[in-house]
Amino acid sequence: VLHQLIREHAFAALVTLGPDGLNANHIPFEIDPQPAPFGTLRGHVARANPLWKEAAAGSEALVIFQGPHSYITPSWYATKQETGKVVPTWNYAMVHAYGPMRAVEDAAWLRTLLTKLTSHHESRRSEPWKLTDAPPEFVERQMQAIVGIEIPITRLIGKWKVSQNRPAVDRDGVIAGLAQNGDAASQAMAELVRQYKDAD
Repeated sequence: VLHQLIREHAFAALVTLGPDGLNANHIPFEIDPQPAPFGTLRGHVARANPLWKEAAAGSEALVIFQGPHSYITPSWYATKQETGKVVPTWNYAMVHAYGPMRAVEDAAWLRTLLTKLTSHHESRRSEPWKLTDAPPEFVERQMQAIVGIEIPITRLIGKWKVSQNRPAVDRDGVIAGLAQNGDAASQAMAELVRQYKDAD
């Protein structure tokens, strides 16, 4: 479940500790399920980004993946009409991944990563772009401008707040209310609330 959220919401906040304190970078990651039990995250940053030099080798990094989230009005709750004892809240699904970060400059490693990243994100297109579509010498120059990031995950924590603390009738109201909002984030959250309600 946690790996699936990472795959679907791959653009994450990478938090590291550098000489000037905490630092945040925002980059897409690929998740490899190996080694068990938590897997490995891989991404890349621009060579000009000081992150890969400043983050102490092997020091712990935190990567935050944010899934669907939405404001929840108490007006959607049946409980509002019954007692009035309700307040607004926010529903969300998040994954926090921790592990030691290392920089990778190996060209074969980078090519494999870039191939996987583009294949993953191009997969929904009718004519997916491939790394081999660009001239080889151009790709080589572009690769020289990036550095890989690898984080073997030592802790993986999921945080799901999807109205599971509310009675079933209130969750039905949340699903209906989110569905009426019409935006993609609300639809995704409505589906999460529905999944967890159906699982009860």
